[in-house]
Amino acid sequence: MRIVFTIFFFALSVAVSSQTSKFANPTSSVPRDITQVGGDNEVERTGDFYLYWGWNISAYTASTITFSGDNYHFSLADVEAKNRPSPLDVKTYLSPVRFTIPQYNFRMGYFFNNTYNLSFGIDHMKYVMVAYQESTIDGFINTGEPDFDGAYEQAPLPITPAFLQFEHTDGLNYVNFELRRLDQLLKSSRTSINLVTGIGTGLIIPRSNVTLMHFDRFDEWNIAGFGVAAMGGLHFELLNRLFIQLEAKAGYINLPNIRTTHNKADRAKQDFCFLQTNVVLGVKLFD
Repeated sequence: MRIVFTIFFFALSVAVSSQTSKFANPTSSVPRDITQVGGDNEVERTGDFYLYWGWNISAYTASTITFSGDNYHFSLADVEAKNRPSPLDVKTYLSPVRFTIPQYNFRMGYFFNNTYNLSFGIDHMKYVMVAYQESTIDGFINTGEPDFDGAYEQAPLPITPAFLQFEHTDGLNYVNFELRRLDQLLKSSRTSINLVTGIGTGLIIPRSNVTLMHFDRFDEWNIAGFGVAAMGGLHFELLNRLFIQLEAKAGYINLPNIRTTHNKADRAKQDFCFLQTNVVLGVKLFD
Protein backbone atom coordinates (compact mmCIF):
# COMPACT_ATOMS: atom_id res chain seq x y z
CA MET A 1 0.00 0.00 0.00
CA ARG A 2 2.94 2.41 0.43
CA ILE A 3 3.57 2.13 -3.32
CA VAL A 4 -0.06 3.00 -4.01
CA PHE A 5 0.15 5.99 -1.66
CA THR A 6 3.30 7.24 -3.43
CA ILE A 7 1.76 6.81 -6.90
CA PHE A 8 -1.39 8.64 -5.83
CA PHE A 9 0.41 11.72 -4.53
CA PHE A 10 2.81 11.74 -7.50
CA ALA A 11 -0.20 11.70 -9.85
CA LEU A 12 -1.81 14.46 -7.81
CA SER A 13 1.28 16.66 -8.05
CA VAL A 14 1.54 16.06 -11.81
CA ALA A 15 -2.12 16.96 -12.28
CA VAL A 16 -1.78 20.19 -10.29
CA SER A 17 1.36 21.11 -12.22
CA SER A 18 -0.39 20.41 -15.53
CA GLN A 19 -3.36 22.59 -14.67
CA THR A 20 -1.13 25.38 -13.36
CA SER A 21 0.72 25.46 -16.69
CA LYS A 22 -2.60 25.71 -18.55
CA PHE A 23 -3.55 28.75 -16.50
CA ALA A 24 -0.17 30.30 -17.26
CA ASN A 25 -0.60 29.60 -21.01
CA PRO A 26 -4.36 29.63 -21.63
CA THR A 27 -3.99 29.44 -25.41
CA SER A 28 -1.38 26.69 -25.40
CA SER A 29 -3.94 23.95 -25.85
CA VAL A 30 -7.64 23.45 -26.36
CA PRO A 31 -9.10 21.04 -23.77
CA ARG A 32 -10.82 18.05 -25.35
CA ASP A 33 -13.04 17.27 -22.39
CA ILE A 34 -15.86 19.75 -23.14
CA THR A 35 -18.44 18.63 -25.70
CA GLN A 36 -21.87 19.87 -26.59
CA VAL A 37 -24.42 17.19 -25.63
CA GLY A 38 -28.13 17.91 -25.75
CA GLY A 39 -27.51 21.64 -25.53
CA ASP A 40 -25.43 21.36 -22.33
CA ASN A 41 -21.67 21.31 -21.86
CA GLU A 42 -20.83 17.82 -20.66
CA VAL A 43 -17.44 16.45 -19.64
CA GLU A 44 -16.22 13.71 -21.95
CA ARG A 45 -14.90 10.86 -19.77
CA THR A 46 -14.56 7.83 -22.05
CA GLY A 47 -11.09 6.37 -21.57
CA ASP A 48 -10.38 8.29 -18.36
CA PHE A 49 -8.57 6.53 -15.53
CA TYR A 50 -8.78 7.77 -11.93
CA LEU A 51 -7.34 7.14 -8.47
CA TYR A 52 -8.63 8.23 -5.10
CA TRP A 53 -7.73 7.99 -1.43
CA GLY A 54 -9.88 8.94 1.52
CA TRP A 55 -11.25 8.02 4.91
CA ASN A 56 -14.41 6.53 6.36
CA ILE A 57 -16.55 6.34 9.46
CA SER A 58 -18.56 3.13 9.68
CA ALA A 59 -21.39 1.61 11.70
CA TYR A 60 -22.65 -1.97 12.02
CA THR A 61 -25.85 -3.75 12.92
CA ALA A 62 -25.89 -6.21 15.82
CA SER A 63 -25.16 -9.81 14.88
CA THR A 64 -25.19 -13.36 16.20
CA ILE A 65 -21.66 -14.79 16.42
CA THR A 66 -21.31 -18.58 16.48
CA PHE A 67 -18.10 -20.16 17.81
CA SER A 68 -17.16 -23.78 17.16
CA GLY A 69 -14.15 -25.95 17.91
CA ASP A 70 -12.91 -28.89 19.87
CA ASN A 71 -15.19 -29.31 22.91
CA TYR A 72 -17.35 -26.22 22.38
CA HIS A 73 -20.10 -24.89 20.14
CA PHE A 74 -22.10 -21.83 21.15
CA SER A 75 -23.75 -18.67 19.82
CA LEU A 76 -23.84 -15.17 21.26
CA ALA A 77 -26.94 -13.21 20.23
CA ASP A 78 -27.33 -9.51 19.38
CA VAL A 79 -23.64 -8.68 19.72
CA GLU A 80 -22.97 -4.99 19.15
CA ALA A 81 -19.82 -3.49 17.66
CA LYS A 82 -18.46 -0.06 16.73
CA ASN A 83 -15.78 1.35 14.46
CA ARG A 84 -12.44 2.80 15.60
CA PRO A 85 -11.49 5.93 13.63
CA SER A 86 -8.04 7.31 14.35
CA PRO A 87 -7.80 10.75 16.02
CA LEU A 88 -7.19 13.55 13.51
CA ASP A 89 -3.43 13.93 13.25
CA VAL A 90 -1.45 14.95 10.16
CA LYS A 91 1.43 12.72 11.29
CA THR A 92 -0.90 9.72 11.05
CA TYR A 93 -3.18 10.52 8.11
CA LEU A 94 -0.49 11.83 5.73
CA SER A 95 2.55 9.88 6.92
CA PRO A 96 4.05 7.53 4.28
CA VAL A 97 4.63 5.07 7.14
CA ARG A 98 1.40 5.36 9.16
CA PHE A 99 -1.18 6.30 6.50
CA THR A 100 -2.82 2.83 6.52
CA ILE A 101 -3.60 3.00 10.25
CA PRO A 102 -6.80 5.11 9.89
CA GLN A 103 -9.98 3.71 8.35
CA TYR A 104 -9.25 4.41 4.69
CA ASN A 105 -10.74 3.99 1.22
CA PHE A 106 -8.61 3.39 -1.88
CA ARG A 107 -10.05 3.07 -5.40
CA MET A 108 -8.86 3.03 -9.00
CA GLY A 109 -11.24 3.00 -11.94
CA TYR A 110 -11.67 3.25 -15.70
CA PHE A 111 -14.50 4.91 -17.67
CA PHE A 112 -15.44 2.54 -20.48
CA ASN A 113 -18.01 5.06 -21.72
CA ASN A 114 -19.03 8.60 -20.85
CA THR A 115 -21.18 7.57 -17.88
CA TYR A 116 -20.05 4.22 -16.48
CA ASN A 117 -16.80 3.11 -14.91
CA LEU A 118 -15.49 -0.16 -13.50
CA SER A 119 -13.31 0.13 -10.41
CA PHE A 120 -11.28 -1.86 -7.92
CA GLY A 121 -11.09 -0.71 -4.33
CA ILE A 122 -10.20 -1.49 -0.73
CA ASP A 123 -12.48 -0.28 2.05
CA HIS A 124 -10.48 -0.57 5.27
CA MET A 125 -12.98 -0.50 8.11
CA LYS A 126 -12.46 -1.46 11.75
CA TYR A 127 -14.92 -3.58 13.74
CA VAL A 128 -14.65 -3.66 17.53
CA MET A 129 -17.01 -5.70 19.68
CA VAL A 130 -18.30 -3.63 22.61
CA ALA A 131 -16.91 -5.03 25.86
CA TYR A 132 -19.08 -5.79 28.90
CA GLN A 133 -22.30 -5.79 26.89
CA GLU A 134 -25.16 -8.07 27.84
CA SER A 135 -25.85 -10.96 25.47
CA THR A 136 -27.45 -14.40 25.55
CA ILE A 137 -25.56 -17.65 25.00
CA ASP A 138 -26.91 -20.84 23.48
CA GLY A 139 -24.85 -24.05 23.17
CA PHE A 140 -22.17 -25.82 25.21
CA ILE A 141 -18.60 -25.35 26.45
CA ASN A 142 -16.54 -28.26 27.75
CA THR A 143 -12.93 -27.09 27.69
CA GLY A 144 -12.06 -27.73 31.35
CA GLU A 145 -12.67 -24.14 32.50
CA PRO A 146 -15.00 -24.08 35.52
CA ASP A 147 -15.86 -20.40 34.93
CA PHE A 148 -17.30 -21.08 31.46
CA ASP A 149 -18.04 -24.83 31.09
CA GLY A 150 -21.68 -25.77 30.87
CA ALA A 151 -24.72 -26.27 28.67
CA TYR A 152 -26.59 -23.08 27.86
CA GLU A 153 -30.05 -22.37 26.49
CA GLN A 154 -30.69 -18.68 25.87
CA ALA A 155 -28.85 -17.85 29.09
CA PRO A 156 -27.94 -14.23 29.89
CA LEU A 157 -24.22 -13.54 29.61
CA PRO A 158 -22.13 -10.38 30.13
CA ILE A 159 -19.31 -10.53 27.57
CA THR A 160 -16.22 -9.79 29.66
CA PRO A 161 -12.66 -9.56 28.29
CA ALA A 162 -11.85 -12.74 30.26
CA PHE A 163 -14.39 -14.60 28.11
CA LEU A 164 -14.04 -12.90 24.72
CA GLN A 165 -12.22 -10.07 22.99
CA PHE A 166 -13.28 -9.87 19.34
CA GLU A 167 -12.14 -7.35 16.73
CA HIS A 168 -11.50 -7.00 13.01
CA THR A 169 -9.20 -4.01 13.47
CA ASP A 170 -6.40 -4.45 10.96
CA GLY A 171 -8.97 -4.41 9.61
CA LEU A 172 -12.39 -5.36 8.27
CA ASN A 173 -11.00 -5.19 4.73
CA TYR A 174 -13.59 -5.18 1.95
CA VAL A 175 -11.63 -5.84 -1.27
CA ASN A 176 -14.12 -5.21 -4.04
CA PHE A 177 -15.06 -4.40 -7.62
CA GLU A 178 -17.76 -1.83 -8.35
CA LEU A 179 -19.73 -0.64 -11.34
CA ARG A 180 -20.31 3.10 -10.94
CA ARG A 181 -22.32 5.72 -12.81
CA LEU A 182 -21.53 9.45 -12.93
CA ASP A 183 -24.28 11.94 -13.88
CA GLN A 184 -23.49 15.62 -14.35
CA LEU A 185 -25.63 18.04 -12.34
CA LEU A 186 -23.89 21.42 -12.82
CA LYS A 187 -20.96 22.54 -14.99
CA SER A 188 -18.79 25.62 -15.37
CA SER A 189 -15.64 26.04 -17.45
CA ARG A 190 -13.31 24.14 -15.11
CA THR A 191 -15.53 22.72 -12.37
CA SER A 192 -18.53 20.42 -12.19
CA ILE A 193 -20.85 18.83 -9.65
CA ASN A 194 -21.90 15.26 -10.37
CA LEU A 195 -24.04 12.54 -8.87
CA VAL A 196 -22.22 9.22 -8.40
CA THR A 197 -23.96 5.90 -7.74
CA GLY A 198 -22.74 2.32 -7.82
CA ILE A 199 -23.02 -1.31 -6.79
CA GLY A 200 -20.31 -3.84 -6.05
CA THR A 201 -19.18 -7.06 -4.44
CA GLY A 202 -15.96 -8.52 -3.13
CA LEU A 203 -14.10 -10.52 -0.50
CA ILE A 204 -13.66 -9.72 3.17
CA ILE A 205 -10.03 -10.30 4.18
CA PRO A 206 -9.72 -9.29 7.84
CA ARG A 207 -6.88 -9.50 10.25
CA SER A 208 -9.08 -10.51 13.15
CA ASN A 209 -7.84 -9.94 16.69
CA VAL A 210 -9.50 -12.58 18.87
CA THR A 211 -8.89 -13.81 22.41
CA LEU A 212 -11.36 -16.57 23.32
CA MET A 213 -11.44 -17.86 26.90
CA HIS A 214 -8.04 -19.41 27.80
CA PHE A 215 -6.79 -19.69 24.19
CA ASP A 216 -3.84 -17.58 23.05
CA ARG A 217 -4.64 -14.37 21.16
CA PHE A 218 -4.98 -14.89 17.40
CA ASP A 219 -4.19 -12.13 14.89
CA GLU A 220 -3.56 -13.26 11.29
CA TRP A 221 -4.87 -12.47 7.79
CA ASN A 222 -7.66 -14.70 6.52
CA ILE A 223 -10.26 -14.78 3.74
CA ALA A 224 -13.31 -14.81 5.98
CA GLY A 225 -16.24 -14.18 3.63
CA PHE A 226 -17.81 -11.77 1.18
CA GLY A 227 -19.68 -8.49 0.97
CA VAL A 228 -22.11 -6.67 -1.32
CA ALA A 229 -22.81 -2.95 -1.26
CA ALA A 230 -24.46 0.01 -2.96
CA MET A 231 -23.23 3.59 -2.78
CA GLY A 232 -24.20 7.13 -3.69
CA GLY A 233 -22.62 10.54 -3.35
CA LEU A 234 -21.59 13.89 -4.76
CA HIS A 235 -18.51 14.32 -6.95
CA PHE A 236 -16.98 17.81 -7.07
CA GLU A 237 -14.53 18.11 -9.97
CA LEU A 238 -11.92 20.89 -9.93
CA LEU A 239 -9.81 22.11 -12.87
CA ASN A 240 -11.24 19.21 -14.94
CA ARG A 241 -8.62 17.03 -13.27
CA LEU A 242 -8.89 16.86 -9.46
CA PHE A 243 -11.95 15.90 -7.45
CA ILE A 244 -13.43 15.67 -3.97
CA GLN A 245 -16.11 13.06 -3.40
CA LEU A 246 -18.58 12.67 -0.52
CA GLU A 247 -19.99 9.15 -0.36
CA ALA A 248 -22.44 7.03 1.60
CA LYS A 249 -22.22 3.26 1.22
CA ALA A 250 -24.51 0.59 2.67
CA GLY A 251 -23.96 -3.14 2.41
CA TYR A 252 -24.12 -6.65 3.77
CA ILE A 253 -21.19 -8.74 5.04
CA ASN A 254 -21.24 -12.50 5.56
CA LEU A 255 -18.27 -14.06 7.38
CA PRO A 256 -18.59 -17.87 7.60
CA ASN A 257 -14.85 -18.48 8.05
CA ILE A 258 -13.37 -16.36 10.87
CA ARG A 259 -10.20 -17.76 12.45
CA THR A 260 -10.25 -17.46 16.25
CA THR A 261 -7.25 -19.45 17.55
CA HIS A 262 -4.06 -21.02 16.26
CA ASN A 263 -5.98 -24.30 15.97
CA LYS A 264 -7.48 -24.34 12.47
CA ALA A 265 -10.47 -26.30 13.79
CA ASP A 266 -11.57 -23.29 15.83
CA ARG A 267 -13.81 -20.97 13.83
CA ALA A 268 -16.50 -18.33 14.17
CA LYS A 269 -19.16 -17.04 11.81
CA GLN A 270 -21.37 -13.96 11.70
CA ASP A 271 -23.22 -11.71 9.27
CA PHE A 272 -24.28 -8.07 9.56
CA CYS A 273 -25.05 -4.90 7.63
CA PHE A 274 -22.81 -1.86 7.54
CA LEU A 275 -22.97 1.83 6.69
CA GLN A 276 -20.02 3.97 5.64
CA THR A 277 -19.68 7.73 5.21
CA ASN A 278 -16.57 8.62 3.20
CA VAL A 279 -14.58 11.67 2.19
CA VAL A 280 -12.10 11.02 -0.63
CA LEU A 281 -9.62 13.05 -2.72
CA GLY A 282 -8.91 11.97 -6.28
CA VAL A 283 -7.15 12.68 -9.54
CA LYS A 284 -8.06 11.87 -13.13
CA LEU A 285 -5.26 10.47 -15.32
CA PHE A 286 -4.50 9.75 -18.96
CA ASP A 287 -7.41 11.62 -20.52
